[in-house]
Amino acid sequence: MSFANKPVEALDAAEAEAELARLAAEIAEHDRRYHSEDAPVISDAEYDALRVRNLAIEARFPEHVRADSPSRRVGSTVQDKFGKVRHVVPMLSLENAFGDGDVDDFVARVRRFLKLDDGATLAFTAEPPTSRIGWREIRRTFSKCAAKSI
Repeated sequence: MSFANKPVEALDAAEAEAELARLAAEIAEHDRRYHSEDAPVISDAEYDALRVRNLAIEARFPEHVRADSPSRRVGSTVQDKFGKVRHVVPMLSLENAFGDGDVDDFVARVRRFLKLDDGATLAFTAEPPTSRIGWREIRRTFSKCAAKSI
């Protein structure tokens, strides 16, 4: 039985354990499809919602955190065709921001990382998220345009 539609606050311990098992398997499958096959089947928002639910259940039932929990790993095996990129400046990510408090937390983490006081001026650049599906379409369109101009 799936408890996917049941609010986290309404889960009992046994339901939470079952839901964490389901989420671990589902997120692992989406990680594999995204990172290894370059073929995601859900949107970034849907994926983020799965991970947020997993974290919320783990926070409420820490005794049921699984060894294979998505919160204990990042990504999946990457295809060999993807080369490594070394960034000159560390890339700091806002991660998942769903409200003003999340942005405030990010700014505080940046200030701590840079060892800045609260009065220091910060400037940020923000870009709308683009899923791998979107980038694939951009590459396809660019390739068609480039081929026509040659």
